[in-house]
Amino acid sequence: MEAQAVAQIVAQLIQVAYIAAAVLFILSLKALSSPATARRGMFLAEAGMLFAVIGTLLDQRIVEYQWIIVGFVVGSAIGAPMAIFMPMTAMPQRIALSHAFGALAAVLVGVVKYNHELSLGAPPSWGFMAAIGFEVLFGALTITGSLMAFGKLQELIRGAPITYKGQNVVNIALFFGTLGLFGYLIFNPTATNLFYAMIGLGLVIGVFIVMPIGGADMPVVVSLLNSYAGLAASATGFAIDNKVLIIAGALDGASGFFLSILMSRAMNRSFTNVLFGAVGAAPAAATGGATEQRTVVRYTPEDATFLLENAQSIIIVPGYGMAVAQAQHILAELGDLLSETGAQVRYAIHPVAGRMPGHMNVLLAEADVSYDALLEMDHINDDFANTDAVIVVGANDVVNPSARYKKDSPLYGMPILNADKARNIIILKRSLKPGFAGEDNELFYDPKTMMVFGDAKQTLTHMVQQVKKKVPA
Repeated sequence: MEAQAVAQIVAQLIQVAYIAAAVLFILSLKALSSPATARRGMFLAEAGMLFAVIGTLLDQRIVEYQWIIVGFVVGSAIGAPMAIFMPMTAMPQRIALSHAFGALAAVLVGVVKYNHELSLGAPPSWGFMAAIGFEVLFGALTITGSLMAFGKLQELIRGAPITYKGQNVVNIALFFGTLGLFGYLIFNPTATNLFYAMIGLGLVIGVFIVMPIGGADMPVVVSLLNSYAGLAASATGFAIDNKVLIIAGALDGASGFFLSILMSRAMNRSFTNVLFGAVGAAPAAATGGATEQRTVVRYTPEDATFLLENAQSIIIVPGYGMAVAQAQHILAELGDLLSETGAQVRYAIHPVAGRMPGHMNVLLAEADVSYDALLEMDHINDDFANTDAVIVVGANDVVNPSARYKKDSPLYGMPILNADKARNIIILKRSLKPGFAGEDNELFYDPKTMMVFGDAKQTLTHMVQQVKKKVPA
């Protein structure tokens, strides 16, 4: 009787822990919606995960803990160095790897649970097979899809779309053929060979769906893969009867899906266009010819500094080039110095600048830039026309005016920052190389543009030194 009472108390504690975890996960998503509360959101998410882990470890169905401890030690040994030593510029790659690991865990759990059900003698129910099939299928395609995204982001694989004739037809046929196999397994669960074949096809689909997607769409792809990993985790919760996994996976899947929609809208593109449009595959003639026919005027950091010292309003547009140069700290210092001279300094953040959602926000927050100075595109775009100077640091596609009028451009229709409407434009870049979309940037040749070539961090350091000479100590 005493053992039964203890078991009831433990069961109640598990439910309390799971409810606390679910509430904290929801509150964390709410807090993550604003840069000002994002740090608090991360702490809430961590606390929620702690409650979820504690509740799971109290489960009476756990026979022994040694392999759990081994997994904890090995996982911590891998995860901690990744989090501590990986630079912020590599955060998109780390996120892609996390999706792959999470999806791999879901697939392995699904395989073990499937074999366990078969070992009981009676065929698994159709409801169980629906959950397991969904789990391993979406988990498998997330594994290889995330690894492909990692390879492209890390430049281990060519970032431009890899395409071949009839590719979309092959991908669609493969996907729906695999779905048909999934449907068959729901009502014929003992077809073990087909179960593993479905996993194998899922792995192939993951490669094929990311292979034709270019670097310009990587933020959307990473977000979408996050959604797939969440959905696979939620299905795992149904399969193993773990309520917190159902809730957490559903939150992850839904938030990733809606974020992907918002980012697609920010580029004025549909999911279909993202998945099948092959952005970044612009022919060389289309991207290189304009550069050969036109020239730009080179300016020095001193020229740019002189202009900024006489500007009353300044907007800074950060891009992936800033992340590569790790120039966010020196850029923030320049912004602070210019503010001390009496200029109004703000930062314009495009939704898809960089290689992951919120990439620029994270880097600038790391450099202690005030959240109030970080303005989204919709809130600052009308102000460019009344701005004395714009500093574009490594951004390319998000300020390319051809997105407005050039119908054959892969950027056509994408909302951009109106940097070209400012009175003066300073662009810090290494070269005239096009952005991820492969489209030559019309802004480079604008008569108002000052092109300052070189490493952004070095250029900004030089500019900071020049401004310091004019700012009273």
